[in-house]
Amino acid sequence: MIRPVSRLLAAAVAALLLAPVAPAHAAGTPYTKVPVSGSLSTYRVSGVYVAGVSSGAYLANQIQVAYSQRIRGAALFAAGPYYCAQNNVAQALYGCGDNIYPTNLSAPVYVFHGGSDRTVKRSVSDDLVRYQQHFGATVQYDSGSAAGHGWVTPYGTVGCTATAAPYLNDCGTDPQQTFLRKLFGSVQPPNTGPLGGTLVRFSQHTFAVGGWANGLSMDANGFAYVPSSCASGATCRLLVALHGCLQGHSRVGTAFVDRANLNQYADTNATIVLYPQAVAVPSNPNGCWDWWGYLGATNYPIKGGAQVETVMNMVRRLGG
Repeated sequence: MIRPVSRLLAAAVAALLLAPVAPAHAAGTPYTKVPVSGSLSTYRVSGVYVAGVSSGAYLANQIQVAYSQRIRGAALFAAGPYYCAQNNVAQALYGCGDNIYPTNLSAPVYVFHGGSDRTVKRSVSDDLVRYQQHFGATVQYDSGSAAGHGWVTPYGTVGCTATAAPYLNDCGTDPQQTFLRKLFGSVQPPNTGPLGGTLVRFSQHTFAVGGWANGLSMDANGFAYVPSSCASGATCRLLVALHGCLQGHSRVGTAFVDRANLNQYADTNATIVLYPQAVAVPSNPNGCWDWWGYLGATNYPIKGGAQVETVMNMVRRLGG
């Protein structure tokens, strides 16, 4: 059993649930826009990895645990341990319970926590590291950055220490290179010019449990970046990239898709990047992923959980 997370998590959950809704933001792209097509195809996929920030990191961890034999590695930014809330938001606000889902996580994991992050406290990310290590993961913990609460990327549009929309922080570093090297073993330099692949915008209803993505607090459309080599039949990896609260397409457009610094590495490292999209609903006004049970389901963090299975349906279609 893992020891309970500190009550400092109260501040983290309160910020995630109750933060004021930020205005929509449409950031420009750092490169020439790639062609956009309209449906997911199937490719030659050699392995599936997950990454995410904030609530997206919690969902990435849930997918990692639920499908531990399939997921080959995870990169988790600004988040805490698995199954913290145990279906009870009041409990999440005042301290997590013990983890009750032991599993085998014998895969590489990268965890990032910024020193200026006041949304998810350092102690909460420390518990995430301990959780992963307890169940067998080999963890690289990056806790030396001054970053605020967000996804750190060379294409960030806010300052390093800020916690502000679109939550893409420029700290003058490239953590994507670091975590992809951890997950893949080695990594080629990114494509810093115009991208050569295709950005696919597809209907999430097709993959949603029950056939209606909005009913799962998921947007009508999601995105996937497919490098030309993968489209031409090369064997490629698949990385699922999950945005955080207030960071989906309905709030910031394609800022996360364009600026996460993943498509640039995908082009040169034979990797398809899947970008599922959450959306706000009355029970989830900030468009977070479900890591505390807002959909009312008791199985949200395991196989059968509505968002977990919807994302995995996308993975299966892509060939994962």
